[in-house]
Amino acid sequence: MNLGQSYDAIVIGCGPSGAAASAVLASKGRRVVVLEREKFPRYHIGESLIPYTYFPLQRIGMIEKMKASHFTKKFSVQFVNPSGRASHPFYFFKHLKHEAADTWQVLRSEFDQMLMDNAREKGAEVIEEITVRETIQENGYVTGVKAVKKSGETVEFHAPITIDATGRDAFTLSRNSWKVRDPYLNKIAIWTYYKGAFRDPGVDEGATTIAYVPDKGWFWYIPLAGDVVSVGIVAEKDYLYKDTRDLAEIFHREVGNNAWVTHHLSFGEQFGPYRVTGEYSYRSRHCAANGLVLVGDAFAFLDPVFSSGVFIGLRSGELAADAVDAALTAADYSADRFAEYGAEICRGIEAMRRLVYAFYDHGFSFREFVDRYPHLAGDLTDCLIGNLFIDFDPLYAAVAEFAKVPAPLAHGAPAAVAV
Repeated sequence: MNLGQSYDAIVIGCGPSGAAASAVLASKGRRVVVLEREKFPRYHIGESLIPYTYFPLQRIGMIEKMKASHFTKKFSVQFVNPSGRASHPFYFFKHLKHEAADTWQVLRSEFDQMLMDNAREKGAEVIEEITVRETIQENGYVTGVKAVKKSGETVEFHAPITIDATGRDAFTLSRNSWKVRDPYLNKIAIWTYYKGAFRDPGVDEGATTIAYVPDKGWFWYIPLAGDVVSVGIVAEKDYLYKDTRDLAEIFHREVGNNAWVTHHLSFGEQFGPYRVTGEYSYRSRHCAANGLVLVGDAFAFLDPVFSSGVFIGLRSGELAADAVDAALTAADYSADRFAEYGAEICRGIEAMRRLVYAFYDHGFSFREFVDRYPHLAGDLTDCLIGNLFIDFDPLYAAVAEFAKVPAPLAHGAPAAVAV
């Protein structure tokens, strides 16, 4: 066994949260190693960015790189009823007077590669094709990890703090039974890609469209670079699998349930596999343990409907890195050091979670809500664009007249016991 080297911090995973955390820490002069299981570029779902993604990207020096990319520009989101009638688009620039209002639809294989390269540029050591098998613990604290290289060699890495950024692989959650599924959000998604599908004209060409299926679920329609569209159906598992488990059959059956989706896809040609993922709404019982902190999807995933995943991943990576830097300065790596971090991320997730619950409630309509409460349209847009860390109590007091508004989940605080 190679006993490896010592670092200030170990980051497991180099998706958006891990890349952000390592870039911030390296920029502060910390010695960081990132251990990534796969070889980049690699496929990943989750292509649509929301405007407030701009700010963590700016923090890590990515904005000029994004502006120079070929990614499709996204200016709005719109909602389409089953008959094909589209809402007035929510144009981000009408509410947010900042260049952040113009965001992107990204190809995740390229976007995540850019984030990894950026972390390296900032000074992080990134090792690909290495799989972390277990943590090293001393006196109740995580003090490193044991990992296996592609060659089969086992190597140890040592640091006073480890950041779990393993995404939905959920390294810590799966080993400690910390994953708690959302009590209501138990959907699955089936998706694929089209070449040459119809795009709305002008400024709406890059819009994210959310198209409803009657009383059952919804489609996403995300225009990507290269005349490619990502399109998927999200609904209850029992409903989607009611007739068959053939993913292509299910997908095309549901396409026929929305006139807008049927029309837009009729111009294009499907390519590649049909994919499925499910039971994806969860949160960890804890955000941290002694010597360990969780970020991004390794801590929580909400729902794909408002494309909040990449933003929460980047923002949690950024906030965790600041907390880790403070812990390194204080030489205190106890779980309680990360209580404020966990509370802040949970607060943002809860703001979006309440809107997701409203979206799935048949009694709620964006159009009817804004018609009745036009003065709250700004708060609603703030939530949609990712400005999640403000007071939304007036918004959700009004939403409660239309839909169930859930109480905050109790879990997500630091662990009181060693892992």
